[in-house]
Amino acid sequence: MEVLVYGAGALGSLVGGLLARAHDVTLVGRDPHMRRIRDDGLHVEGAIETTVHPRALTDGYHRSATVALVTTKAYDTDAAARALSTGEYEVVCSLQNGLTEERLVASLDPPVLAGTTSYGARLLEPGQVRCTGVGTVSLGSIAGGESPLAARVAAAFADAGIEATAATDMPRRRFTKLAVNAGLNGPSALARTTNGETMSGPGREAATEAAREVARVARAGGVSLTETEAVEALETVADATAANHASMRADVDAGRRTEVEALYGAITTRADDHGVSVPTCRTIASLLEAWEASRDLDGS
Repeated sequence: MEVLVYGAGALGSLVGGLLARAHDVTLVGRDPHMRRIRDDGLHVEGAIETTVHPRALTDGYHRSATVALVTTKAYDTDAAARALSTGEYEVVCSLQNGLTEERLVASLDPPVLAGTTSYGARLLEPGQVRCTGVGTVSLGSIAGGESPLAARVAAAFADAGIEATAATDMPRRRFTKLAVNAGLNGPSALARTTNGETMSGPGREAATEAAREVARVARAGGVSLTETEAVEALETVADATAANHASMRADVDAGRRTEVEALYGAITTRADDHGVSVPTCRTIASLLEAWEASRDLDGS
C-alpha cells in the first residue's frame, strides 16, 4: 500500500517508519529531519528497533497515495488539509490529538477516518526517533459503525507488524482519548511532572476531574462514556507510560506552542454548546494560554 504521512515529527516518523517495513511510505516533515532521513535513513530505537528508508519530503502539495495519515500538531490541521486537498488519496486518516477530523472533512473530498494510537514516540535528533511504548492503533468512521475502508487500512497496519483495529465505536474512543489527554497533558505541563508523577501526586485531583468533565461533555453530546470509564482509561495510560512526559509537557519544556486550543478548547466549546460545567478544564486552559501569551506563542 502507498502511504503518505503528513506531519512526520515524533509520532508520524515512528508510525511511518514501522509501516515502511511493509509498505511504500512517504514522510512529509521539516528539515533537518527529512534531509537526514534522505541521506541516512530513519533509525527507530527503544521498544522497537529498525532502520528504514522511506521517501522524505518537505513539500506535501500535489502528492498521491492510497492513504494519507495526518500526524501534525492539531493547530496545523488546516495547513495539512490545504496541502492534501491538492493531491489524490483514497482515504485520509487522522492520528492527531483533539477532535480534528471534522476540520479535515470540511476541506477534503476523500473520506476521512478517525484514529487513535497508544504508541509513544520521541524525536531524539534528525533521522532518529525513539519508541517509548508499543501500543495499538484504532481506526474507524467518525460517526461509528462498520467501515470497509477502516478494515482495509487496519489490515495494512497489521501487515507491517502494528496491532490495529477497525473499530465500530470511534465516537466513544475519540472522547476517551480526549479524556486521557485532558487529564495528563495540561496538569503535567503545568507541574513539570511525568505521567506517573501526575497521577501519583497532588496533580491527580486535577487530572481525574478533567477526565470526568470530558465524560460529561461526551454524554451531553450523545456519546456513551461514563466518568468511571474515563478515569479508568486515564489511569491505564498513565500506568503504562509512567516514566514518559506528555506531549504538552515536552512542548512547554521546549518553549513551543501547545495544543491547548485543540484539547481544552474542544472541551469548553462543546461544554458551552450543551450547557455542561467544566471548571477544571477551563482553569487548566487559562493557565496554559497565559503561559503561551507571555511568550507570544499563542498563534495570534
